[in-house]
Amino acid sequence: MDTVRIAVVGAGVMGLSTAVCISKMVPGCSITVISDKFTPETTSDVAAGMLIPPTYPGERGIFAPLKFFHLMCLSWQIFRSIPTEEVPYWADVVLGFRKMTKDELKKFPQHVFGHAFTTLKCEGPTYLPWLQKRLKGSGGLILTRRIEDLWELHPSFDIVVNCSGLGSRQLAGDSQIFPVRGQVLKVQAPWVKHFIRDSSGLTYIYPGVSNVTLGGTRQKGDWNLSPDAEISKEILSRCCALEPSLRGAYDLREKVGLRPSRPGVRLEKELLAQGSRRLPVVHHYGHGSGGIAMHWGTALEATRLVNECVQVLRTPAPKSKL
Repeated sequence: MDTVRIAVVGAGVMGLSTAVCISKMVPGCSITVISDKFTPETTSDVAAGMLIPPTYPGERGIFAPLKFFHLMCLSWQIFRSIPTEEVPYWADVVLGFRKMTKDELKKFPQHVFGHAFTTLKCEGPTYLPWLQKRLKGSGGLILTRRIEDLWELHPSFDIVVNCSGLGSRQLAGDSQIFPVRGQVLKVQAPWVKHFIRDSSGLTYIYPGVSNVTLGGTRQKGDWNLSPDAEISKEILSRCCALEPSLRGAYDLREKVGLRPSRPGVRLEKELLAQGSRRLPVVHHYGHGSGGIAMHWGTALEATRLVNECVQVLRTPAPKSKL
């Protein structure tokens, strides 16, 4: 086999980063990213993109290298009670981690403990076009198309990488993946310089290059992509309680994204079979709210699995001895 034809289904941060990794690390392949939605219409475009490593059941994950995060934020994570784990496992991943001082906590009278650190931010609306440009520069192709069944890609492609997120309910028959709805506000408040996050993860203020993200919600099983005006009012009220100057924020825009969540990230190979036909698939999805923080690390692992599939395809079948 000469060129191995690889289709990557999905054009969020998982699909694009995986496609770029494959193009750089697996020689002799052609890469095509196929999706019905591209930036700025993906969930990754809504994500705040803060580097706060998530914890998945039974694993702590593979973080994305810091070089893919391009904005530095001074951060406060505040608690209404002292946490069991005062120093989290990710303390050495962020920069300058320490406990907040009593003077710093005076700003938040309803909170008794906090973490102070510097972390990084990766903004989807800027990062995804950069990934697409990098992929095209390596000879990769972009195809706008809705895939209803992975078998549609056979025999045009030799290997499929499934980064379809919630689409995997249909494409992979995965009943374990479900949406966690997140509604946020993108506002103009250029005077806000500190990231502030309540330990519940439901109330947060994340300053960015072009706006400040105010959040949020975590609504399991909710597929509604339409903004809820009452929720927006509640989000603004909660954030103003932490940072009163946000009452002066302007140009408020509502955004909704559906986090592709499951009990654990699915990162594995599967060989689909239909009669005599075979289709190697690498599944790479289900990161929930941790996609931006984890994407490059898991993309590298997905690339390793793709390379294993390529090596199998390139290994000549043994000749029968008659």
